[in-house]
Formats: sequence, C-alpha cells, structure tokens
Amino acid sequence: MMSMLPRLKAGLLALLLACPALPALAADYAEQPYFAEKVARKELPPVSERVPQTPYVSEEASGQYGGDIVTLVARARDIRYISTYAYSRLVGYDRNLELRPDILEKYEDEDDRVFTFTIREGHRWSDGHPFTAEDFRYYWEDVALNKDLSPAGVPEFMMVGGKPAKFEVLDERTVRYTFDKPNPRFLPHLAGPVDAAIYRPAHYLKQYHAKYADKAKLDEAAKAQKLKSWAALHNRLDDLKEHTNPDEPVLQAWRVTNRAPANRFVFERNPFYHRVDAHGHQLPYIDRIIMDVSSGGLFAAKANAGEVDLLFRGISMSDIPILKQGEKAHDYTTLLWPYARGSELALYPDLNAKDPVWRALNRDVRYRRALSLAIDRKTLNNVFLFGLGIEGNNTVMEQSPLSSPGLRTLNATYDPAEASRLLDEIGLSKRNAAGTRLLPDGRELEIIVETDGEASHIVDALTLIGEFWREIGVRLFVKPQDRTVLRNRAFAGLTNMVAGQGFDNAVPTAIMPPSEYAPMRQDNYAWPQWGQYVETKGKNGEPVDIPEAQRLLDLYSVWMNTANHNVQRDVWTEMLRNHAENQWSIGTVAGALQPIVVRNGLKGLPAKALYSWEPTALIGIYRIDEMYWSKAALKEARR
Repeated sequence: MMSMLPRLKAGLLALLLACPALPALAADYAEQPYFAEKVARKELPPVSERVPQTPYVSEEASGQYGGDIVTLVARARDIRYISTYAYSRLVGYDRNLELRPDILEKYEDEDDRVFTFTIREGHRWSDGHPFTAEDFRYYWEDVALNKDLSPAGVPEFMMVGGKPAKFEVLDERTVRYTFDKPNPRFLPHLAGPVDAAIYRPAHYLKQYHAKYADKAKLDEAAKAQKLKSWAALHNRLDDLKEHTNPDEPVLQAWRVTNRAPANRFVFERNPFYHRVDAHGHQLPYIDRIIMDVSSGGLFAAKANAGEVDLLFRGISMSDIPILKQGEKAHDYTTLLWPYARGSELALYPDLNAKDPVWRALNRDVRYRRALSLAIDRKTLNNVFLFGLGIEGNNTVMEQSPLSSPGLRTLNATYDPAEASRLLDEIGLSKRNAAGTRLLPDGRELEIIVETDGEASHIVDALTLIGEFWREIGVRLFVKPQDRTVLRNRAFAGLTNMVAGQGFDNAVPTAIMPPSEYAPMRQDNYAWPQWGQYVETKGKNGEPVDIPEAQRLLDLYSVWMNTANHNVQRDVWTEMLRNHAENQWSIGTVAGALQPIVVRNGLKGLPAKALYSWEPTALIGIYRIDEMYWSKAALKEARR
C-alpha cells in the first residue's frame, strides 16, 4: 500500500491535472459560421451559452472553421468507429499516454478504490439538454442493474472480487464509485478505444423505459418494429456505441444525421461540444465527417484516385506503393506511422488442443523455442515489411517505458541447429523418407496453421515460414478460413496452431491493465479454454494447469490489488520476461508502417506518431477535432 505522503501527492497531482487552463471570457468566444444562421434565428443559443462554464481548453489547437472530411468504411456498421477516431472520454490519454480529465471537469482517485467524478458546469448533450449526475444514475440503476436491459449484469470492469461498485450521487454535478478493493483498471478502461459510456441521455431514453413509461404501449411499439419487448426497443434506441440512432443525443464532437441503409453517412458537428481552443473557438474545426461505404478491397485504389480526405483504417503497409503513386496527381500525402503492435504475425501453439499428442507437444517449451529459433526473421522482414520491421518476439515496443533488453530477442534469433537439437531432445528424432520428423504416435510432424482467410499477407508469410521449418524436418500447412469458423474451432480445442496478430497494446505503461498478457481471455488462441474458465468463473473451460502460466494469473491478481505504481511496474516486468522465456506465442516481426492518407491542406496530424488500437485508439489521441483545413484548401473542402 502507498504511504500517506505518496497518497497525498497522488491526490494533489490528480487535482492539478484536473484543472485545465482557464477558458477565454465568455464574451470572447467566436461563433461558428456553421451555426451562425441558427443562432441569428434563435434556434440555437450563442456559443458562449453552449460550451460549459469550464470547458476543456486545448492549448495546442490553432485552426479555423469549416469544411468536411471524407473517409471510407467497408460496412455500414463500421461507422461505429467514429467514437474511436473522435476520442472524447470521461478521462482519456494524452499524447504522452497519461490520463487526463476530458468530458469530466476533474476526477479524484483515492488509492484506485474511490473515484469521484465532477461534471463540467453547464455541459450539455448535443440536443442542448443538461448533462448531469442523473445521466450516470440512469445508466447505473436503470440500465446496468436492470435484468431486462442488461442480462449479463454490471460490466466486468466495474466489479472487483465479484462485487459491483457502490454508486452515489453526491450532487447534480458529482458522482462517486466506491469499490471494496482497488480497481486500477477502472480509469484505463474508461480511456479505452471503445467508449465505455457509463452514462446515458436519461431525458431521451426514459420515454422508452418501462419504469418511466407505459409498458404495454412500449411493448406494442416494440412489436410494430418486430422486436420482442420494450427492453429490445430501448436497447435498439440506446446506441451510443454503434451510432445507428440519429435521434439519440451524444457528447462526442460529431453526431450522425442519417441511418442505415445508406451508402453515405454524414456526421454533423455537435453544437454543445465541451472542448475549445485557447483563442475562444469551440471545437471541432471541421463541420462534418462523411463516411462513404465502399468495398474494403478498393480503399487503396480510391485513395490513389483522390476520393478521400483522410483514410487509415482498412489500408496497410502493402498498399504504400499504390498510395505513393497517386500523391502528386491527386494532391494528398501518405503519412507513415509505426504500428505499435507486439508482432505483425504471431504463431499461437494451442496449449488446450484436444488431440493429446499435439497438446503434449505444444506444452513443451523446448518445442515452442525450437519453432521460434527456426524462423529466419531477417528474410521474413525483408519480404514481409521491406526490411523496415523489428525482428523478434511478440512483446512491447521500445517506446514503452516497460521495455527492457532481451525481451525482443530471447529465444528469437535464427539458429536452426539449436532448433534441431531441441527437437531431438524432445524425442522427435525419427524421420520419414522425405526427412519429415515423426510424432510419438507415428504421424508426421505436419503442423496445420489455421488463420483468418481475409488476412492474405499472413498467408504469404506463413508460406515462407513453412520453408524455414522444412529445414528442421517440420512441415507447415496453411488453412485459411472464415474468422468466425476459426474462432469456434479454437474455442472448441480443435486447432493445433493459429496464426494471427500479436499484442494489441505494445506500448503499455504500468497503470494499464496487463489482461492481454495473462491467460484470462478466451480470444487468445494460445489458451482459449483457460481464458473461458476465467471469464465464466469456472463454469466452462479448463483451469490453468501449467505453473508458469498460473504465475501470469497470480501476477495479474497482484496488479489488480494494488494502487502502488511501482508494484504494478514490477508485475509488468515479470510478466513480460515470462512471455519471452516461455514463448507462449511465437512472434516474428513487428513495426509495420501504417499509411495514413491526408489530403494536402488538411492540417493538425503529426508527421509521425505511434498508431495502434490500444492505447492510441488508432489516431484518436491525436484529436481529429483539432484538424482543420488551410485557407487555400478550405474552399475546395466546402462541398
């Protein structure tokens, strides 16, 4: 536990961080041209009455109003990524990956056990209704604790030791969550790439809730929409995450204005958004985000043809040549940001495989190390990432403060002789006439590596790895398939090895939960049954039965039960070393470059920064609400 002095310091620091620079005087706010007519007609109040009395002030932002940003999505439901791109959170990460209050005016954190949130005075939903503690209460009592609306109960990150938080409304602007034990993942989860949204627009949703409206009429309305009950109707309309309901108020920078089916979705600026720049301009600078639905296979071609203003999701390093070709002709620039992922391609020997022979082999650390040592990562890097990647294990990037020497290279150099020796030591020394090693039961050592059929670059890389492994008497066969089928086969223990991407969060800090690194998630292809056992609290799956893997769970428990960042750092250090030594997953190369297509004249993104799903929320922490068109480009952008 922290001593009193560190706790006091932590409390003061939280308060200091909670106090952004004072905003410009209300009279100094500059009205947005986009809303000028509505303000003149008194359909909207002036901007000085639309922003909170203490708005979030961005000292770095310095742009001008106007224009649209056109981007692409592969499916209509992908418009949900707007909340990842826009990245407005109760608390969120800044560019240094430190937590800051955002939607909240401030938060107080007492030993990661008691969290007190203060709402900005005068903050409003996008329809102008006040955003208050009632919106937190409604979510907690009327949604999360309502069995009809939330059969699974309170979200897991709001529980500790199986007990939910104690929720209190202290006053109209202040709420408090109290846990029996420390819950250090609470704030990081709120800052995640998917908005946890532990509040709801109560004034809008109450009209669809059986506690506040006539249940019979609601059921009748649900039936008219071919829904089973009022609860299904409520959940359809309560869609802050998917953004399918234009009528539901939001707190994000833009709100959707039309609904599916459509080939173009238009997001319009939120007139009551809470962020401003230091010059008195309410953000965002851009009027509208336009998402056109297009085949994912055409994204690079459409960018090359100049049909987008901003594009990153859905394009990859292999698209860089075609993207570069179109830059001059179609007036855009392709930024190249390092992708902060543990490994672009990782192999997951299934420790829970049903086949007893493969299960025993996959559980032998010498076998996993042998397969790792037999991969010529330099050649793979040259072919897969044009020689620009980082060769080695599936682990954190050097930009992470948790990085240390050896994590990337331990058991991950190219040494086929040592790999063969290890396989001989295991007892796999017998070979057939073709030189392929034989399993203890006489079958040939032919590893079927299953993977997502949509990831063609992974299939190509696996073909190359198959050539490396052939040298040590191991055959590799690639089995691409539908992603859902792959997951179901892995969950059932029918896979022997799966290939996929490495750790999502490769730039963690000590305060970020190491849940991805412990056997507690079913969607990890190395230990799906162990993960299911933890997720279902022992009802399904299998308990962990390898001491080194159990140690990961124990370490996670230590991390969860402390507010001491030094202890959390020590936990991370041991977990990362555990992974490097045990090769639970076999990493190959990391550090791919993520292309980001930006129309010339569209300003605000850094030339280079880290790109990842977690913790950067793709480009979210770099604030697209601060992007703007240069004066020369603005006229063209008004379309």
